[in-house]
Amino acid sequence: MDFESAIVRKAAWRILPIIMVCYFAAFLDRVNIGFAALTMNKDLGFTASQFGFGAGIFFLGYVLFELPSNIVLSKVGARRWIARILITWAILSAATAFVWNPASFYVVRILLGAAEAGFFPGIIFFMTLWFPAQYRGRMFATFNIAVPFSTIIGAPLSGYIIEAMNGFGGFSGWQWMFMLEALPALIMGFVVFFYLPETPEKATFLTSDEKAVLMKRLETEKNAREAKEKFTIGSALRDPRVLLMCFIAVGLVMGTTGIAIWMPQFVKEFGLTNMQTGFVTAIPAIFMALSMILVARSADRTGERVWHAAGPFIVSALGFTLAAFAPSSLISLLGLTIGAAGIGGASPNIWIFPSTLLTGSAAAAGIALINSVGSTGGFFGPSIIGWVRDATGGFQGSLLFLAFAMLLTSIAILILGRSMREMMQAADARKA
Repeated sequence: MDFESAIVRKAAWRILPIIMVCYFAAFLDRVNIGFAALTMNKDLGFTASQFGFGAGIFFLGYVLFELPSNIVLSKVGARRWIARILITWAILSAATAFVWNPASFYVVRILLGAAEAGFFPGIIFFMTLWFPAQYRGRMFATFNIAVPFSTIIGAPLSGYIIEAMNGFGGFSGWQWMFMLEALPALIMGFVVFFYLPETPEKATFLTSDEKAVLMKRLETEKNAREAKEKFTIGSALRDPRVLLMCFIAVGLVMGTTGIAIWMPQFVKEFGLTNMQTGFVTAIPAIFMALSMILVARSADRTGERVWHAAGPFIVSALGFTLAAFAPSSLISLLGLTIGAAGIGGASPNIWIFPSTLLTGSAAAAGIALINSVGSTGGFFGPSIIGWVRDATGGFQGSLLFLAFAMLLTSIAILILGRSMREMMQAADARKA
């Protein structure tokens, strides 16, 4: 292992565990609504459409505040702003336990989205300040493992809390789930504030020589990129390639959020108890995590990004199609697992494209715009799945909708890859 790789590895061990636990808490608080629905919908009289709309409207607040939140982060620093995000969303996630009708449910979900806005693109931007392009695929993948792990751990935990805590202290099990699962975000808010280093220059765990090597590599990459094409915030937000990335992000979030929120109800259709549903729901998430790591490592090793992003989405589309027409619960679970694994494999590589195209404040704004527009998929995905479920009385149409969305996303990636071919090849050449 050369000196630079050793420095990156040292930085990764110091930074990634903190931000991974934060993202775990974020996604747990975002998607535990899917488990709450197993009993909450009946308690509050919600239809599938009302639940899907409420689950998705989270992204209205998220989208409205995403770009300004990331601009503020670039001004005040990641440590303070991410800590603020964590603490406010923890409070609002716990408040979901006290909704009593559709209107109150919608309001809390919008506020929760506004509180969390800026977290994910802020972390992506933060990682570009630490890790050279050569290492970003595996770093993004490692960070993204928090998404399936929020299901691998959170699904059985949520199922257990809903059953074991039901009626304790006069609260339903789903209410206890919201209150207890808000605690990790609250705790991590203080951990980030006191322990997350802002930049390599300010890192106390690196020696002077280590700081110099890492900062020189990052600065060299930035200068090489800007010598070819330098963006302002305004030009970045108008660039057709950035707009195409926005469309791709819509497909990614539509798939990720759709399966995360609705997977418990997909699995519940197999005739399982709430606790059994929790354990079975973890199976697709396990393969999603494995796919993230394996595909990202392959992409970093070969330097090929386009097919490592588009290919898994095609596999995902095939998986959801299989689940839609499955003759048995076992085959349906296999299809759902393939669908989730495909989305997992594609997700880390998608964020290589904006981090290759953009630098500096343009990167902060561009990544925020991409994630902000992409987050609308978090509204449309769950909402359309709920609407189709109510209209047809089953989930077959919903799964076919997900399959079609994943196929369109793969086509968009291939178009983007063609337009950025020279730029991606140049980035790969600099790694060598």
